[in-house]
Amino acid sequence: MKSGHKSAPLSAYKNPRLSAAMRVRDLLARMTLEEKAAQMMCVWQEKANKLLDGQGNFNLKKAKASFKHGHGIGQVGRPSDAGSDPATPAEGKTARGMAELTNFIQKFFLEHSRLGIPVMFHEECLHGHAAKDGTSFSQPIGLGATFNPGLVEELFAMTAYESRIRGTHQALTPVVDVARDPRWGRVEETYGEDPYLVGQLGCAAVRGFQGDARFKNKNRVIATMKHFVAHGEPESGMNCAPANISMRVLRETFLTPFKETIQKAGAISVMASYNEVDGVPSHASKWLLRDVLRKEWGFKGFVVSDYYAIWELNNRPDTHGHFVAKDKAEACRLAVEAGVNIELPEPDCYLHLAGLVRKKILKESQLDELISPMLLWKFKMGLFDDPYVDPDEADRVVGCDAHRQLALRAARETITLLKNENHIAPLNPAKIKTIAVIGPNSNRSLLGGYSGAPKHNVTVLDGIRAKVGDRVKVLHSEGCRITAEGGSWQRDEVDPSDPEQDRKQIADAVKVAKQADVIVLAIGGNEQTAREAWNLKHMGDRTSLDLIGRQDALVKAMLDTGKPVIVFLFNGRPLSINYVAANVPVVFECWYLGQECGHAVADVLFGDVNPGGKLPITIPRSAGHLPAYYNHKPSARRGYLFDEVSPLFHFGFGLSYTKFSLTKVRLKKKRIGLNESTQVLVDVSNIGKRAGSEVVQMYIRDCISSVTRPVKELKGFAKIFLKPKETRTVALDITPESLAFWDIDMKFRVEPGDFEIMIGTSSRDTDLQKLTLTVTP
Repeated sequence: MKSGHKSAPLSAYKNPRLSAAMRVRDLLARMTLEEKAAQMMCVWQEKANKLLDGQGNFNLKKAKASFKHGHGIGQVGRPSDAGSDPATPAEGKTARGMAELTNFIQKFFLEHSRLGIPVMFHEECLHGHAAKDGTSFSQPIGLGATFNPGLVEELFAMTAYESRIRGTHQALTPVVDVARDPRWGRVEETYGEDPYLVGQLGCAAVRGFQGDARFKNKNRVIATMKHFVAHGEPESGMNCAPANISMRVLRETFLTPFKETIQKAGAISVMASYNEVDGVPSHASKWLLRDVLRKEWGFKGFVVSDYYAIWELNNRPDTHGHFVAKDKAEACRLAVEAGVNIELPEPDCYLHLAGLVRKKILKESQLDELISPMLLWKFKMGLFDDPYVDPDEADRVVGCDAHRQLALRAARETITLLKNENHIAPLNPAKIKTIAVIGPNSNRSLLGGYSGAPKHNVTVLDGIRAKVGDRVKVLHSEGCRITAEGGSWQRDEVDPSDPEQDRKQIADAVKVAKQADVIVLAIGGNEQTAREAWNLKHMGDRTSLDLIGRQDALVKAMLDTGKPVIVFLFNGRPLSINYVAANVPVVFECWYLGQECGHAVADVLFGDVNPGGKLPITIPRSAGHLPAYYNHKPSARRGYLFDEVSPLFHFGFGLSYTKFSLTKVRLKKKRIGLNESTQVLVDVSNIGKRAGSEVVQMYIRDCISSVTRPVKELKGFAKIFLKPKETRTVALDITPESLAFWDIDMKFRVEPGDFEIMIGTSSRDTDLQKLTLTVTP
């Protein structure tokens, strides 16, 4: 039976047939000042008091009381940690539980805000969704070691799916900081020290997260490039410290990966950084967030604040302040004028938005400008029309076997062989009766920071035991501790291990090791010794890069047994392993391998997988050798009194169980014009007896230039897999972009003249073959 009344016409912003831009315009015209301000705010830990009950479940009564004015809210942070202790957020919601929770919260805001504006949920997804049951893979510094953009794209497409199907819309990832100071505790979050490598892998991560950015199938999320900018070379290596960097270095090193990921991969969001550049904090920098990001690069997305960073424009007592704002209201004004679209993680400084507009200190049109792109992506993601997710699908997808296999592949490709005297590795289990697995990292979770609680988490000891079964006896001893508590990333206090207890453990380890045919030693750092220093009680930056505690003593004790020793290093930053490098016959750098750590280690140890990782960052001899990055200027690295100037291990270095030869290095064209391109070609042969991978690396130097140029810069690479006796020709493009730089007039252009083209398997001179390319006017 039909009603005699016609239904009310659909508001334009609710009409899915209209363009997202038209819907934004219509919605903006209907919004009050308070509703606009609400879209620039977020709740994170406050959701426990405003949206949830004591068990972390949605509470309608609380929600109605907290949002009784119907203004809504822009974002809700990390629904995955609902109901968990703040010290252990990874123990929050299961995949199903989070999907159900986000559905409840979304339904509330659609039905109980005046205009029915949906919220956006954000999550941490540094190396997998940092949530309960999420698949966890290698830390970004480990992904840098893979030199494999295709793999990185697959991994983050998987993470996008796992997080989106739980209700997530925005990932606060990837980190495209260029890590130029290993003392900094956040090195593990980056893809390394080279802007080209970081840019390539950053683009791959964005493509994985966002796909084609049409968001049709609820399997992609918005990527957030961070930290904008120059966070990776802080003064004294100290997190959030000033970045004392020239404009030319800022543009060529630190801005480059952001520009790449925005212009070539279409990154939708950017997070401003805590630090200052040239006296201006990023969250107050009109030059950075408006002139460069929006006007120069054409960025149309939105900028999110780092957590509590707008407050820090004034003073945040538990960490630091910039003192460019007298109070939170002025901090709000500065951030709005600079172009920060939304304040994370809680309503704080932006609580002053409406009041500042009423006082005519800010204009309502400034708010319109900042909320428009956030509303646009809420429309484009379908949140106004189809905002809910399927808890059954979340339960089925998250942590599934296919994703576990992808995490294992990443772990295998991360492992980097630094030394292999007398070809001791790989081990043949048929020739070994007993293995001793020793060390503080031998039987503990090795995920690194910003990690969740995956369904599976395989230790080194577990992986080796699973691999050899009953064929080989596996003994174990911890050997010593790195820190007393064991390595909790969340725990503020970091206590050194007890020397006397360490000495007793080393003595016990010697007794165990003497019974074995070979010793596998798992040492390095832990999640407390390299991490984000987020306040004055939670430190993670260091003055030394040496192994902490009695680890060198443990290594010496193992060598003194006369048994073969194989070291696997697990750490978030490069470590100055001088004693290990000089005395241990086999050394692997693993960084953090993720949930499948033990299986990957065993696969490589016994030769089922041939290691092919390459160092994404230089390993220096000491903190006194810093800076140690490979792409230094010609006048740097002249030498030291009483010490060697070279690093322990060079950027791009990594060995294999097989051997490769690079022959017939040639240029397709030896002379090109300023706007022309060419290619360098090389024949790569696997001349060993095992299948394996090699990363062909191209470095370029402008021989004579109007400003000083680095001695070499990575400008291309290709990872290839070859069977024994197989040969393949690799071609790497040399474009004007490969040759251009910011010249004496601060213009990005190619200067005519000779360029040295270097092709090889690492940045080390002895691993490179050189050609000359001439560029004519």
